[in-house]
Amino acid sequence: MNNYGESNGDSNVHEKQVEGHDHCENGDGSDNRVILGIDGGTTSTVCVCIPLFSSSKSLPNPPPILGRAVSGCSNHNSVGVTVHVSYPTETAARDTLEEVMAEALSKSGSDWSAVHAVCLGVSGVNHPTDQERILNWLREIFPSHVKLYVQNDAVAALASGTMGKLHGCVLIAGTGCISYGFAEDGREARASGAGPVLGDWGSGYGIAAKALTAVIRAHDGRGPQTMLTNKILKALSLSSPDELIGWTYADPSWARIAALVPEVVSCAEACDQVATKILVNAVQDLALSVKAVVQRLHLCGEDGNGSFPVVMVGGVLEANRTWDIGKEVMKCIQEQFPGAHPIRQQVEPAVGAALLAWNFLMKESTENSHS
Repeated sequence: MNNYGESNGDSNVHEKQVEGHDHCENGDGSDNRVILGIDGGTTSTVCVCIPLFSSSKSLPNPPPILGRAVSGCSNHNSVGVTVHVSYPTETAARDTLEEVMAEALSKSGSDWSAVHAVCLGVSGVNHPTDQERILNWLREIFPSHVKLYVQNDAVAALASGTMGKLHGCVLIAGTGCISYGFAEDGREARASGAGPVLGDWGSGYGIAAKALTAVIRAHDGRGPQTMLTNKILKALSLSSPDELIGWTYADPSWARIAALVPEVVSCAEACDQVATKILVNAVQDLALSVKAVVQRLHLCGEDGNGSFPVVMVGGVLEANRTWDIGKEVMKCIQEQFPGAHPIRQQVEPAVGAALLAWNFLMKESTENSHS
């Protein structure tokens, strides 16, 4: 098995226990088995290790984190652009996942043999074939008794606001964007999340790309003059819009472009019409993606006024500026669906993934006891 990107002849590499970690029962009757929750996005991958709580106990809020680790991008659709460029894309993504799990386990004082369940919320999981590919990676790492769950990272983000319950809608707007929802009967739907080429224009990348385009159009006479020109050039230490072309294509990674969003917001706050129009359009795009999911799942009820949560996740939606994109998005959603109520993350998405795994385990245990 390819372990941490290198050939490893030791087939028992995951059997070795961390010194001093004893897998015996605790005084409360539970053992030292653990759950791994992973949030793998286009910018970073986070893994947390939490205890496997007994089904007879309610989950503490927040659950204790035994170990936490952070690594690079694990989206197999984008990782090859910026990470391990000499590797095949899937190899880079797999190595990232293995490394971050190993580090979280090590920090928790545990090891691979203690793992009872793993839930990965990974961006780029857009089709059952994506899920199966990642499950195959995990099956090579873990023995057959370990429960394995693979979801889009939006599902973990939803769980981070609902503490593991899959009901309602999540809107993620960071480097990329996606809206994902679950009805109480288990039906699910998504909108956006197809990447920048296919038009995730409400995302950080989309906002910044439109701002860069506006600067170039203003420079060559195809568009109105805008404060964005000086603001972006100063932020990038460039002297002319002509230099933007080289800067952009030298490294067109999504996160690098998306990092310019604060400059767009600053210009909008200063009443620049071009920047304001970019943000207004982003608000409409983000709200539309949520509305599409709500309508397909009938989250609003038959009368259109039913209550449901909208978990707001991502730097674009953070309420720390006068021009509050998240607030404007919710206002737009509530005009059509007054029962929508925004909630912020209660825990980080990696913990949400771990809570999902625990809830899946409890559901399976209940179903087995009734069969």
